[in-house]
Amino acid sequence: MTTLVFLILCLAAVAAAAAEGFTAYQVLEAYDFPVGLLPVGVKSYEIDSSTGKFSVNLNKTCSFTIQGYELKYRSTIKGTISRDRITNLSGIEVKILFFWLNIVRVSKVEDELELSVGILSANFPVDSFEENPQCGCGVNCVSLREGNKNWDLRSLGVLSA
Repeated sequence: MTTLVFLILCLAAVAAAAAEGFTAYQVLEAYDFPVGLLPVGVKSYEIDSSTGKFSVNLNKTCSFTIQGYELKYRSTIKGTISRDRITNLSGIEVKILFFWLNIVRVSKVEDELELSVGILSANFPVDSFEENPQCGCGVNCVSLREGNKNWDLRSLGVLSA
């Protein structure tokens, strides 16, 4: 019974957050996920608080490397979110060897996130996702703005990692 009450309160909080103009990052936090699951550049989102189905729209397709994994975020990400679990995920891919595979599920257990591509999964510390990654350079980048171009100083060899 306590779990049901908690679930209802979470759903009500998320519905209120969406209605009051909270960001997609704040909605992630309401479901107990770190904001760094989404890159910088969310332009809009929709969520059905009764089912947890969501759609997130980014400014553009976004790629970067994080902890040795190449990730690609499509301009639209969809799935179903509940406390500590995102399922039916589409729009996020990881490169494993020579193949791009869809990340289909994200689960949070204590201080770890499990990202699954189906039969394979990998665990990461939650604190690895405290910061929103940036397109092109992830979370370990220092950018220099010049006109309309962003230069990743680490990839150019100007700064060491």
